[in-house]
Amino acid sequence: MKKILLVIDYQNDFVTGPLGFQKAVDLEDDIAQKIREYRRNGDEIAYTLDTLPKEYANNQEECSELPLSDCTKETEGWLLYGKIATLCDETDHYFEKNAYGSLELADFLANHKYDSVEVAGVISNICVFSNAVLSKVALPKAEIVVDASCTASNDDQLNEEALNVMESLKIKVTNRRYSNKK
Repeated sequence: MKKILLVIDYQNDFVTGPLGFQKAVDLEDDIAQKIREYRRNGDEIAYTLDTLPKEYANNQEECSELPLSDCTKETEGWLLYGKIATLCDETDHYFEKNAYGSLELADFLANHKYDSVEVAGVISNICVFSNAVLSKVALPKAEIVVDASCTASNDDQLNEEALNVMESLKIKVTNRRYSNKK
């Protein structure tokens, strides 16, 4: 079975920088363990790097609450965070993106015919969601998995809603914690 792990935007700016939040920090060990597992099994790993152009303020995604200096290419904030950065190697794939989802990643997946794509990273209701859906579109017969213990949002309700919608799209959500359920 041909498998790939996608680590979405686990960059300094999204973990401890201007867009960071504690739940993103808390994902580090679980994502690191997932990377080690994939590497041990000889599976592939890919990373997306949110890479915003200087003209980001004119982009449809721009929002007044977001700092315009986040994820500027080759700055400290743009780099992968903590242990995740140390686990990268030359066999991994990297996709810079200037929007929530990466069409380049989707094309790559479609051309490499993976049987399973697992998605981890941040932010669950924005970039993780977008790239999981693009993975499903690129590989409609493949199993697309989102490990809920390896993704988070700065908004618990939006996190739960995103996981629900992904499940409705036949994306398998594992290790789900129903934090907002009574």
